[in-house]
Amino acid sequence: MMKVKSLTAALSVVGLLALVTGCGSGGSTSNSGGSNAAGGSGGSTAATGNSGASGSNSGPVTITFLHWRNQDVPTFNTIIADFQKLHPNITVQMQVIPSNQYIAQAQADLTGSHGADIFASFPGAEFSSIAKAGLYTNLSNQPFLSNFNSNLIQAGQLNGKQLAIPYQVVFNMPVYNKTLFKKLNISVPTNWSQFLQACQTLKDHGYTPIIIPGQGNSTLGQFFNDMVMNNVPSAKVFDGLQTGKSKLTDPGFLTTLEQFQTLVQKGYIMPGSLGTSQTAAEAIFAQGKIGMFGMGSYEFAPVNTINHNAFQMGLLAPITTAKASQATWQGIDTTTFMLGINANSPHKKAAEEFLAYLAQPSVASYYANQTAQMVTVNNVSYTDPNLKSTESWLSRKVRFQPMYTLTNQQVVNAVTNAEADILGGMSAQAAAQKEQKVINQAITQK
Repeated sequence: MMKVKSLTAALSVVGLLALVTGCGSGGSTSNSGGSNAAGGSGGSTAATGNSGASGSNSGPVTITFLHWRNQDVPTFNTIIADFQKLHPNITVQMQVIPSNQYIAQAQADLTGSHGADIFASFPGAEFSSIAKAGLYTNLSNQPFLSNFNSNLIQAGQLNGKQLAIPYQVVFNMPVYNKTLFKKLNISVPTNWSQFLQACQTLKDHGYTPIIIPGQGNSTLGQFFNDMVMNNVPSAKVFDGLQTGKSKLTDPGFLTTLEQFQTLVQKGYIMPGSLGTSQTAAEAIFAQGKIGMFGMGSYEFAPVNTINHNAFQMGLLAPITTAKASQATWQGIDTTTFMLGINANSPHKKAAEEFLAYLAQPSVASYYANQTAQMVTVNNVSYTDPNLKSTESWLSRKVRFQPMYTLTNQQVVNAVTNAEADILGGMSAQAAAQKEQKVINQAITQK
């Protein structure tokens, strides 16, 4: 029997972290997958042939596909309609829950008697909790796994088993206005002094260098990830904060906060950030008067929608070392939108067929270009200009988002609140000391 209480406790941290991986803020409680015919306004995925699942389904069945990305519904409608033409005995019903409600509602769905057959989950704490609850079907022997980049689906593995398949690759680094950088002859900075110079050049020409949506503090961890990655390059950078072995006042963390303070004091970060929502920041950045948007690659689509592709965008990370050669990492990524099959599903074969269909390069290419999302499938053809310019990041030295290693909500809050403190005028030293007291208390309570 599933331990619902332990699952609830373990997932409590995920709601905040989910906000920094590119989830959509809107959503609808349900949507029927077959509402748009293939070849409609969204086009057709044009995938044919054997989908590569481990078996075929006999008899008509209906499977439910649960996720949080409301903005992907039109694309999935087309994909599902095409899939159903190839598999007339399988009907896919799509249920979409808004991202800010997804954790709690998805948990209730999966623990119910009629849970979703296929569901998306977040990496880190949520994945681990669902896996420990025994709700994932082992996908290790599925033939379609060979269609994926093996290095990009490791977040869905536990104890040597492939339990979920990350479908998206999100790069959690500032989006920059390539058109503006070119206009001002600014090269992408490769060390800290160059980053500061780029900010100063933008400011000297009347542009705001950086916008960070700080409303609610939840998205501030995004920029902290990028700045701390080379100051504390360990893969387990935050583990010590949760055990007491390291502190926010330690050199690496303190240096990061001091560098963030420098950006604030020099006026490089837009004033009023603490009151700026993510949606508002997207609209402001879309106007073309700001150099960098301190979020991630998932902002390509909403910004392009707002300004009708008014300027080109790219990705850059604030490299905090004195020399480029001293940097261990070039950026941050997160493999997310992790697709799994409910272990309690009575229609696993049909669910496998649908996952296998999503794994086909032509289908993944369609999804990627329609949604402006990088994917983990091999041999994908990116036609979206921003995705094409981002494709090189798939082979660069990037690290999985450090904030996803945090499982204590109070520690998460302390890290992001330290940035909020600095944005509010506090010194880095004072902010580190203040929030370390919160962490100490959280560890004691644990």
